[in-house]
Amino acid sequence: MQTTANPNTDYANWVSKKFIYVPGVLTLLLIGLSFRLPAFYLPALLFLLITAYFAYAWWRFSPQSGNIQAQIVDLLLARLDWDGQGVALDIGCGNGPLAIKLACRFPHARVTGIDYWGKNWDYSQSVCEGNARAAGVGNRLEFRKASASELSFPSESFDLAVHNLVFHEVSHVKDKRQLVGEDLRVVKKGGRFAFQDLFLLEAYYGKPEEPVALVKSWGISQVEFVKTCDAPFIPGPLKLPFMIGKIGILNGIK
Repeated sequence: MQTTANPNTDYANWVSKKFIYVPGVLTLLLIGLSFRLPAFYLPALLFLLITAYFAYAWWRFSPQSGNIQAQIVDLLLARLDWDGQGVALDIGCGNGPLAIKLACRFPHARVTGIDYWGKNWDYSQSVCEGNARAAGVGNRLEFRKASASELSFPSESFDLAVHNLVFHEVSHVKDKRQLVGEDLRVVKKGGRFAFQDLFLLEAYYGKPEEPVALVKSWGISQVEFVKTCDAPFIPGPLKLPFMIGKIGILNGIK
């Protein structure tokens, strides 16, 4: 399932242009210095390769070239086994792409998107709301500022909870498995969940089988895991560990 981008929405690119501009400027400076001291040729080449790699990643994530960024969100949506009746929560909604796609796909659902936003991100509540209006679902979407580590909702409030590449960004929580538990707390018994994060990064989640075993130990009735990085639409260069090579989806029924 691939969703056509709405030209009036602004979801930004997961690769910040600073990862292109900064090594690009350093490349030019080092090339200039290498005319006087040849030893600068090798670091100039290194920064040139870094610049080229992140420019390539930015291009492939963009709607102009494959829109892999959107396809990764669609892969999460494809794991949902939900009838669309009830209320859904998107945790760490960013600029709203996942929450908005949920509202578009399930016209009878109401969706809440939360995010802490903040000065380190090109995301904001106002941009989320503008994107929702542009997609024609603003009347069924609510966005609010909140923390993923302490959800301000009673237990078993939602029929569905999702998040896309959020937990690894919650820097003040070292054990990311705590965040999985907090997300599941607000899902109703029998409700659905689908979380996409760096589940293959052992420093955060342990060995690949551990997140599934942990969630099952909490009494969750059904849990599945799929490696996002194995998706055929993701080109080899983007499967490096520091890019999207450690991503997986944890989904199931509470």
